[in-house]
Amino acid sequence: MINNLHTLTLGILGGGQLGRMLVKAGSDYGIHFKAIDPAAAAPIRPFVASFTQGDLTNYLDVLHFGQHCDVLTIEIENVNTDALVELEKKGVKVYPQPAVIELIKDKAKQKQFYQLHGIPTAPFTLVKNKQDVKALHTKLPFVNKLAQEGYDGRGVQVMRTAKDLEKAFDAAGIVEDLIPFEKEIAVLVARNSQGDISTFPAVELVFHPEHNLVEYLFSPASISQNIAAQADDLAKNIIEKLQMTGLLAVEMFVTSAGDVLVNEVAPRPHNSGHQTIEANITSQYEQHLRAVLGLPLGATQALTPSAMVNLLGEPGFTGKAVYEGLKEVMAEEGVHVHLYGKAETRPFRKMGHVTITSMGIEELKRKVNFVKHTLKVKA
Repeated sequence: MINNLHTLTLGILGGGQLGRMLVKAGSDYGIHFKAIDPAAAAPIRPFVASFTQGDLTNYLDVLHFGQHCDVLTIEIENVNTDALVELEKKGVKVYPQPAVIELIKDKAKQKQFYQLHGIPTAPFTLVKNKQDVKALHTKLPFVNKLAQEGYDGRGVQVMRTAKDLEKAFDAAGIVEDLIPFEKEIAVLVARNSQGDISTFPAVELVFHPEHNLVEYLFSPASISQNIAAQADDLAKNIIEKLQMTGLLAVEMFVTSAGDVLVNEVAPRPHNSGHQTIEANITSQYEQHLRAVLGLPLGATQALTPSAMVNLLGEPGFTGKAVYEGLKEVMAEEGVHVHLYGKAETRPFRKMGHVTITSMGIEELKRKVNFVKHTLKVKA
């Protein structure tokens, strides 16, 4: 456990909105934050004491950045883990651990981990290239996923017909059975360096029909107590099997038969936990900090039902961001707008999110629809 937080330097690999919100959550602790990101105008930059523009996948960039940190953490998995291993040898605490990041950032290794440990997941086949995917045509329909570098909906595509096979990724990945699920849910689970584990209540995810990223969510998920217990146990089981320190987001499918299958995980704060800032006793960002600093984990109960709407760049608009309908949305009770400070918009780029709190689910749904149809990011 780290006691002198005001003398601590915590480095964050990645400078996007997740890192930005992580720093804001840590401001109450007086932590000295550093960040590294390839973008000079990264969203995190105005909030950290020290910022480095560098390549997260470059060994030397990561090594030089991390050597003056007490603790290192990530807000994106695509980082150079060899450098993180070397930094651990030099006495820097790295959470989540490099081996965990290395496993999770490769979807093929991730699926093999589930298989090895008896964790329920969709049946899959490893593929090396486009020809391997085409050879599995008798298994259609299925999902083709890149093993590495898929993010925010990229690197995942559904193959329904033989014609779709021409779009297959010509790189290492997996072919996964297309699961006829009823709901997609997520559970955030945290584990600190003492081995204490705590979960957040399951949330229900609604994905964009074309771009495979979360469009909005509801908390709590509309599921039975039995399903909720299954999902909670799965999340705890995975982080325990990984022996991971930090916050883990576990996305799952719920089938019509009542089965819960793990889709994929992310070893960091996640899109499925944005609403915790306003709606839960402890936010996912504070919980991640508590975990990586070896502090007691915070209470996770929801204070109120909530929803979250992702604010995505409108199709057909690229350039300096203009927010249409902002005043109208902010006039609604229980609506909290988070903008990420990204000056430039492009189609479906994550520009912010909106949290909605209300005691009634129908009112939540009404406000979600209002926000979706009113607040637009254009150029």
